[in-house]
Amino acid sequence: MAEYARDVLVEPAWLEERLQDARIRIIEVDENPALYAAAHIPGAIGLDWKEDLQDPLRRDFLGPEEFGELLSSRGVSNDQTVVLYGDRNNWFAAYTYWYLKYYGHDDVVLLNGPREKWISDGRSTTAEVPSHPRGSFTAKPADESIRARREEVLVAMRAATKLVDVRSPAEFSGEVISAAGYEHEGAQRGGHIPGALSIPWVQAINDDGTFKSAEELRALYGGAGVIDEQEVITYCRIGERSAHTWFVLHELLGIERVRNYDGSWSEWGSLVGVPIEVGAG
Repeated sequence: MAEYARDVLVEPAWLEERLQDARIRIIEVDENPALYAAAHIPGAIGLDWKEDLQDPLRRDFLGPEEFGELLSSRGVSNDQTVVLYGDRNNWFAAYTYWYLKYYGHDDVVLLNGPREKWISDGRSTTAEVPSHPRGSFTAKPADESIRARREEVLVAMRAATKLVDVRSPAEFSGEVISAAGYEHEGAQRGGHIPGALSIPWVQAINDDGTFKSAEELRALYGGAGVIDEQEVITYCRIGERSAHTWFVLHELLGIERVRNYDGSWSEWGSLVGVPIEVGAG
C-alpha cells in the first residue's frame, strides 16, 4: 500500500496466506457480536466492543492494566502483529485500531475490506473458537495526542481546528438525532457542533468496503478544507465512525494532528450549556 502515508492496510490475499503464522493475531470486532459466532476468519479472536472494550461504570475505555489483561487472556502479545477486521465496513475494527494506538501498540494493521467482503470473496471461515495460549500484553501510557475530550472541543471551536462531523447529512442537520435503528441511543438534541464540516465517513470507501485511493482521499478531504497544517478533530455519534475517519486522515493520508472525539454526539448533544447548530451549514 505504498500510495498511502503509512503501511497500515493488508489485503485479504496477504492474510489468507498467513492464517497459521503465530506472529500474527487476528481480531474481529463487530457492531453485531453475534456475527463472530456464526462465522469468522480461522484463528480470529472475537472482541465485543461494548462488553469487552468499555468500562460499564465509567462509560470509558478500560484502564491500561484491564486492557492488557483482556488481550493477554485472549492470546495477544506485544510482539505480535494485530490484524483487525469486522462488519459495518470496519467501523469497530477501526475503533479498536485507534484504541490499540492509544495504548501504544504500533504493530497493528487493518484488513482492507470488512468481513462481508472476505465472505463474499469465498474465503475460508469457521465457527470454531480458537484456543490460543495466553499472551503477554502490556499497555503503554495513554497517548492523549490522538484523543479529544469535550473541554478540548470547546477550545477548538474558537481556534483554527477543523471539526469534522462524519455522520450522515440528516444527523448533521438535526433532521434526525441518530441514524435509523439507533433511536434508543440518541442524544437530547439534534444538530452539530458549531463550525463543523460535514464529511460523511462513507465517502472514504468503495462499494465493497475497501478504502479509496490516496489520490481520491486527498481530493475529498482537501477539497473540503482539511489540510496538513491544521489540527483536526473527528466525531460521530459514539466514536466508531469517527475512528474510521481518524484512520483515513492520520494513518492513510499522514495528517499528523488528528484526534478522535469519542464522546461524540451522544455526549455533546446531551451536555448542558454547550452550543449546537442545526441545518445543513
